[in-house]
Amino acid sequence: MIDLSNKLLDVIEHNIVPMTAKEVIKGNKIFGAAILLKKDLSLVIAETNNEVENPLWHGEMHAIKKLYERDKDSLPDPKDCIFLATHEPCSLCLSAITWTGYDNFYYLFSHEQSRDNFAIPHDIKILQEVFGHEGQTSLYNRNNAFWQAHSIKQMAKDFDAEEREKFNERIKHIASLYDDLSDEYQAQKGKYGIFLD
Repeated sequence: MIDLSNKLLDVIEHNIVPMTAKEVIKGNKIFGAAILLKKDLSLVIAETNNEVENPLWHGEMHAIKKLYERDKDSLPDPKDCIFLATHEPCSLCLSAITWTGYDNFYYLFSHEQSRDNFAIPHDIKILQEVFGHEGQTSLYNRNNAFWQAHSIKQMAKDFDAEEREKFNERIKHIASLYDDLSDEYQAQKGKYGIFLD
């Protein structure tokens, strides 16, 4: 489990964050995603939000779009893959993960962190308004017939104390990178006419 946990943080820090840094200055949000192979944790694709081009190109949606622009014969079976989201997926992206056949996803930042730490409350608002989950402890079923959702932060619960401390320090470092990205996004967002800013 520790190898997977560290690999997911590696992909966020070294693949997704640099892409996101280039995109937030264009007015795109801070959300990114990646797909890895289960068998060896190799990276299939990493992408970031591109909603300035199209409001549907959330990080997860954009990763799926870019993947399916490749030669169809080269695409891995979704059941052989790990789906990684930097932030807990919104209802649009939950549906995309479901429709494309992934049986799992992992996320670093929760919906509440997107709202409270990064001033992007829309995921929770939409889930509450459209699906009527206001006041419930869970906004959606994290384990269901289609997939299982995993919080990367919760993966450390079984680590020994030293491993857990190192892991949590890595998460703090990545969170600080996202704090900077969020500041840049908030400074740029009003310039691009995005419907939900």
